[in-house]
Amino acid sequence: MKIVLLGYMASGKSAVGRKLAEKLDLQFVDLDDFIEENEEMSISDMFSKKGEIYFRKKESEYLEILLNNKKNLLISSGGGTPCYGNNLNSIKEKSISIYLDASIQTIFDRLKNETSQRPLVATIGIDSLKEYIAKHLFERRNFYEKATHKISVNNKSIAEISTEVLELF
Repeated sequence: MKIVLLGYMASGKSAVGRKLAEKLDLQFVDLDDFIEENEEMSISDMFSKKGEIYFRKKESEYLEILLNNKKNLLISSGGGTPCYGNNLNSIKEKSISIYLDASIQTIFDRLKNETSQRPLVATIGIDSLKEYIAKHLFERRNFYEKATHKISVNNKSIAEISTEVLELF
């Protein structure tokens, strides 16, 4: 069994994924961490030194490796993962996908103090961040909405979201 969590950055994919994997007795894999380990380079460095196209190509390659792995896995995807290449089709064919739906305000509240750790928003000032999130989310939401399941994460704890996801199984 493969479960893939989808959603915009800061929607809780990694935090919820760790908790869920523990409860479901599945191996947890954060796709971004998996890419960094295999490329021996941070995502930020990959973006700055090799560009986003290189990163997206590697992201697709490593996603396929995980989806084709014989082990049962819970995978936390990157925010853009389902939006590029054939990634969404692969996710839909080879896993149960869950969209962690966070509002613009929720994402803004979570991102405003950690922009330096996120390559896509590192150069955006706090004054432009909410508008950037709204535009990006508008572009990506159509991909996220194609997930097998959708869970709203606004005003919920990791435990509450995990419980809600567990009720799907």
